Amino acid sequence: MRFFKIITVIVVLLVGAYAASMYYFVDESKEFTIEKEVDYPLEKVFNQFNNLQNFTRWNNFFSSSKTITIDYYSPYEGKGSAISYNDPKSKDGGEMFIRYENPNKTLRYQLFEDEDENPTLIDVKFTAVSPEKTKITWYVHTPKLSVLSRAQNFWTEDKFADNIEKSMLNLKNVLGNKVEKDNQLAAIKYDSLMVEKEEAKMILGINVSTSNKKDALYKNIVMNYNKINNFVTMDLGKKNDEVGYPVLITDADNFKDNEVSYFFGIPLSKKIGVTDNNFNFRSVSPTENYVMYYKGSYPARIKAIQQLIQKAKKDEMRYGDVYQTFIEPPVEGQDVNLKLSLSVYR
Repeated sequence: MRFFKIITVIVVLLVGAYAASMYYFVDESKEFTIEKEVDYPLEKVFNQFNNLQNFTRWNNFFSSSKTITIDYYSPYEGKGSAISYNDPKSKDGGEMFIRYENPNKTLRYQLFEDEDENPTLIDVKFTAVSPEKTKITWYVHTPKLSVLSRAQNFWTEDKFADNIEKSMLNLKNVLGNKVEKDNQLAAIKYDSLMVEKEEAKMILGINVSTSNKKDALYKNIVMNYNKINNFVTMDLGKKNDEVGYPVLITDADNFKDNEVSYFFGIPLSKKIGVTDNNFNFRSVSPTENYVMYYKGSYPARIKAIQQLIQKAKKDEMRYGDVYQTFIEPPVEGQDVNLKLSLSVYR
């Protein structure tokens, strides 16, 4: 009995010492500032923050969990928009609101975590460093904590900073794909031959061999596009602004053959683990391409490909594969909208 009394006294003294140290040496709430820069225009960056459906796609706090469920509430964008979230695996849950918006300048979020009545206040300021670069500044004010809970303040800032670091990588990937798509659409000049330098790509797709008779090839392409798109969007959970345009890679001259072999896939920002053996990654190195945009029936694309090959021969350039990028998804019975690229080298 005496032993237990001694233990009880020691525990009480330790708790008292802990409480006293927390009370006198640790602030009941934290305030800190974090700054980052991204190489994208202010308007495009701001739209990823004031639209909570966009925000939850790349913010690591939400996107890192495969079990989290999120409900979005009208107006979905800007002041008054809100979400509630719950993760049964980690048992985290809460609500987030946009309380203030000054378009392309500032936002104020309120984040209520778990059953806390007091929110974390997050003010975010956006500054255009240049037409193509934006500085993002977070001003964070955490809720007041009880004396016994204040130890959390030792790691709150580091935890928040780590989340922002991972989120910025995700944001750059999302904006990179979105800006690339916007630039491609803006640059379209149909039936004009151009020279472009293509950056390296990591493409997830499938290898296919099929008949080249009548419309059999295009039907096969449509079928395999649907298969790849479903895998990327449903199984991998990728959104439209996280992936590139679907691209078909084949030998430049095989449109003459009775049977065509091709690789068809969707570019991703990075290589990830894939358990389905039907799909594989193909790494495409940076290339110089002769390019034409084409709109019309799929079989008639051959004329545009022949023009690219003739240009390469005239310039005494050797050529490799032809890349058929589908600006619009292939649909059976409809015309195609293609970017045709022939890789060339000396």
